[in-house]
Amino acid sequence: MPQLDEFEIKMLDILQRDGRMPVSELAQEIGLSTTPCARRFEALQGAGIVKGFAAMLSRRALGLMVEVFIQVRLVSHSDGSPESFIAAVQRMDEVSSCWTMTGDHDFLLHVMVPSVDDLNGFVMHRLMRLPGVRDVHTQLVLQNIKGPGHVPLTHLRR
Repeated sequence: MPQLDEFEIKMLDILQRDGRMPVSELAQEIGLSTTPCARRFEALQGAGIVKGFAAMLSRRALGLMVEVFIQVRLVSHSDGSPESFIAAVQRMDEVSSCWTMTGDHDFLLHVMVPSVDDLNGFVMHRLMRLPGVRDVHTQLVLQNIKGPGHVPLTHLRR
């Protein structure tokens, strides 16, 4: 775990809320002058703690009205299926995130599509037809209460 001081923790907290804040304003918010703030910011980037910045898009405004989590179980883990599945998922634009999991299923996918018909096509004609896929379990998101979220920082203050 990195050793961060209170200035750096405050900086990370602010940047998660407003990644476009100029360094001069960021310095003022955390109580440093611009040059040391910029040095700390560059060090956080160099250490890989700040990975980059991206625009947050509204899926609904872009016509992606259906959001689902899909759990996938493979037939086997010893025949190259996991690698083949991962490679296929990385090429699927509908899949915004994919995790390997412990438990009854091997993978958890976060998927966004325009309609239920598109979801049916994605699951039945693409996902289920991938080599090695044994079964899928789909959970429709009714409402996003929180997220995609911030990275918790309170453990760094202990």
